[in-house]
Amino acid sequence: MTSLPLISVDPDARGRRPAMPPRHLADLDLSGRQALVTELGEPAFRAKQVSNHYFGRLVRDPERMTDLPAATRERLAGTLLPTLLTPVRELACDDGATRKALWRLHDGSLVESVLMGYPDRVTVCISSQAGCGMACPFCATGQAGLTRNLSTAEIVDQAVYLAGVAASGAVAGSPPRLSHVVFMGMGEPLANYARVVGAIRRLVAPAPEGLGLSQRHITVSTVGLVPAIRRLASEDLSVTLALSLHAPDDELRDELVPVNQRWKVSEVLDAAWDYAATTGRRVSIEYAMIKDVNDQPWRADLLGRLLAGKLAHVNLIPLNPTPGSRWDASPKPVEREFVRRLRDAGVSTTVRDTRGREIDGACGQLAAAEDTDSDPRAATA
Repeated sequence: MTSLPLISVDPDARGRRPAMPPRHLADLDLSGRQALVTELGEPAFRAKQVSNHYFGRLVRDPERMTDLPAATRERLAGTLLPTLLTPVRELACDDGATRKALWRLHDGSLVESVLMGYPDRVTVCISSQAGCGMACPFCATGQAGLTRNLSTAEIVDQAVYLAGVAASGAVAGSPPRLSHVVFMGMGEPLANYARVVGAIRRLVAPAPEGLGLSQRHITVSTVGLVPAIRRLASEDLSVTLALSLHAPDDELRDELVPVNQRWKVSEVLDAAWDYAATTGRRVSIEYAMIKDVNDQPWRADLLGRLLAGKLAHVNLIPLNPTPGSRWDASPKPVEREFVRRLRDAGVSTTVRDTRGREIDGACGQLAAAEDTDSDPRAATA
């Protein structure tokens, strides 16, 4: 019998709760913001004004909030918009269409998020935790262990900041408006359930309540926390569920996705099909193609049998290199055969575009490592 891998813990940190960041307007609904403003002795409508600047105009500099009295701008902005993310470094590739941002949080924790521009859309991949406790051995984030959950506002602020980058025209050849958000950065989103759902509600609420994105343009990834998947199905949200499966059999998935030792493949898929039935949304099955590990033809056939006739789409992900990994991506002929077998089983299948690999911004590569040396890939726009 195998057991979940142990993540080293600083003995001095035992029993200490991580210090959460200061309260931010994105942590609150509009009525909560209004209550906070009135506590400052200001009229409640000031909350709507500041919210419009943040969510509607993507502005957080109080000097640009000229509809607020000059005497109270700093105090209102300082209370409602405390600094949550301090930029440390930004790297770019794909002629600037892919940009990875490294942030320092108020307690020194580091997280990363990635902006990806396409001709028809702009997508942001955001983090929900500093580090990750799921310990998947092929993922750089999982090998780092978990530092802490992010607050709702820390999650939202990544999207708002990078929405501002898109609006500035810095992503040439793409629309100037953020349209898609994927919770596929650092962390297991459903392990930070309440704050992630709160962040989703801010992202989809219209300004000034939130950013005004379509629910159908939000994707939440999970390694398969079954109770949380079932809970998400009851939230009256139509976001896409992305299930990081990576193996169709329990023996291998126990190794690749250690939480499988608690919830087996059949249980995870049953929860995913219930989610699809409740929401009407097709489930995205994420499957990293790892050479000589999970890419055998018989595993493709088994996966096809598990998914045939289900409301699902397979996203095959060529394994991205991570430091010290003993594994490599499947050869292209093997990948093509895997795709062929799935499609022959009637399963919709595509191979993910590995954007950001050269800046360690692709799937499984986010590790939030700080490097003070200059980097030729650093973004200048």
